Amino acid sequence: MIDSIKSVAVRTADRVAEIAWFCDLCGGDTEFLGQLDPDRRSSFEHCRDIVLTAEKQGFKNILLPTSYVVGQEPIAFASAVAHLTQDISLLVAIRTGEFHPPMLARAISTLDHLLEGRLTINIINSDLPGYKEDGALRYQRCSETIEILRQGWTQNQIIHNGPVYGQFTMATDPVKPYQQKGGPLLYFGGIADGAREVCAQYCDVFLMWPEKEESLYATMQDVSARAARHGRTIDFGLRIHIVVRETEAEARAYTRRLMSKFNAQQAEALKQRTQDGKSLGVLRQDEMRQGADEEGFVEPILWTEIGRARSGAGGALVGTPEQILAQLSRYMDMGIRSFIFSGYPLIEECEYVGKLVLPHLPTVRLSDVQGRRPTHVPETPLTFGALTYS
Repeated sequence: MIDSIKSVAVRTADRVAEIAWFCDLCGGDTEFLGQLDPDRRSSFEHCRDIVLTAEKQGFKNILLPTSYVVGQEPIAFASAVAHLTQDISLLVAIRTGEFHPPMLARAISTLDHLLEGRLTINIINSDLPGYKEDGALRYQRCSETIEILRQGWTQNQIIHNGPVYGQFTMATDPVKPYQQKGGPLLYFGGIADGAREVCAQYCDVFLMWPEKEESLYATMQDVSARAARHGRTIDFGLRIHIVVRETEAEARAYTRRLMSKFNAQQAEALKQRTQDGKSLGVLRQDEMRQGADEEGFVEPILWTEIGRARSGAGGALVGTPEQILAQLSRYMDMGIRSFIFSGYPLIEECEYVGKLVLPHLPTVRLSDVQGRRPTHVPETPLTFGALTYS
């Protein structure tokens, strides 16, 4: 634990946070970790219910992840669920390289209009499914994609010349977003130097997975310094699980219940099916777990056993509302301005967090803080491609 905390330079200076939930597009929702749960399979209906539960509880955003597994594709799902929501934003994961960037800009802008600005984008830089790609290629492709998106959303023309997507000039009329000050916010995660540099130069929120405070803080200092070298400041986010109950004994007992049907071989197979189980970020989660006590804790309320059953975020805050809020306060003191929570099962735990934790946090929508969404409907209708929105 850090003895003295001082915030790194961040874009959102006010001590507030965007609180998001997580949706089960990749088919991981379960009552017992390491077990496939047929009652909670990744159907449209189940994922829709997670989104609507999160909105009802007051969460400001929800992550729609992407992976080549049985489940829902995030852009298609977001388009289908958009008209069912009223307030919650959708954080849609996009793996660069899957779409030609001008068409990706068009798809994102269409979705931005459907949601009237309640859209944020999680840029994913991993290998395309089925391939093992060179890291330098992935970072170059990612950088070019973001440059094309930004030009499409903010300029009259896309003028591009790069080694991945070549040279072209295109008018940007078909890709103008609803969010008029730069388009949707771009969230980005990745622990490697290339990932940190891409986020520092191009993106708005650097997402991290659970680690000890010292490690998180060192990463934030590094990425903040990189952003400063580009004349920028960015915000920081943390993707982490939550187990909250009225008493600490109840919370810890629930972690034991979650692991009560754990099968190491089956859990490892589930962990590797997403094709990112050996990524640098996942390996760092595995290393953190090696320093845990016999119950799986590496800090007073940071529990790491969850990483044995899934790739991605492998740690959970476990405790009472007061303990959870105290730790979140420490993270906010460090400069974290976005949290993406989850707990298993996703609907039931969303209700626990919504009842016990969310009402006590200074919640905002980062896109509102940044002034991305119009504060009123324009007198002149927005024309988007062949469609007009009044």
